[in-house]
Amino acid sequence: MRAKRAPVLLRLAAVVAAGGLLLAGCGRNMAEQPRVEPLQESSLLPGRSGSLTPPEGTVSRQRGGIDPVFFTGQRDGALVTELPVELTLGLLQRGQERYDIYCAACHGYVGDGDGMIVRRGFPRPASFHEQRLQDASVGYIFNAATNGFGRMFAYADRVPAEDRWAIAAYVKALQLSQHAHADDLPAEVRRSLELERSAERASR
Repeated sequence: MRAKRAPVLLRLAAVVAAGGLLLAGCGRNMAEQPRVEPLQESSLLPGRSGSLTPPEGTVSRQRGGIDPVFFTGQRDGALVTELPVELTLGLLQRGQERYDIYCAACHGYVGDGDGMIVRRGFPRPASFHEQRLQDASVGYIFNAATNGFGRMFAYADRVPAEDRWAIAAYVKALQLSQHAHADDLPAEVRRSLELERSAERASR
């Protein structure tokens, strides 16, 4: 009986020993190896910064080759006056959604600078409907959102570039909406409004 058990015990011992060797080979060396974290200082890299500017001509794996204007809002050192993306209803709707989340607390839902935290004592920002800001380019709005302005901190690390452009486009549309005339509307929209007004008068 003992003779029969010996090979079984030997095999079991071999399996246990092999398992022990495998476990000994496992560790967190790869996960915990020395590395430079984002924005951490490094003595090995130029400028001692762990975050390097990509070389000129670098193409993003996520976005492909994109005009630098998309990220800076500037061309040849000047703020752009045109959107670097297609202006669509979807873009404006996205801009309104992001504006209501990130901007309305200070600037108010119609852009007059009367947001909720202003009503609670925070300094009032300029109204988007001041002539100075009505005359400002869409690149100016994008630049302010990207780099901050006055008491407003930068949103570059909080809001993606595509959403900042959507917000900038929405702000320009918001400005237009508060100073638009009926003559600026398409004919079919004017007719629809006139029918609504006629129906309202008839119901009184």
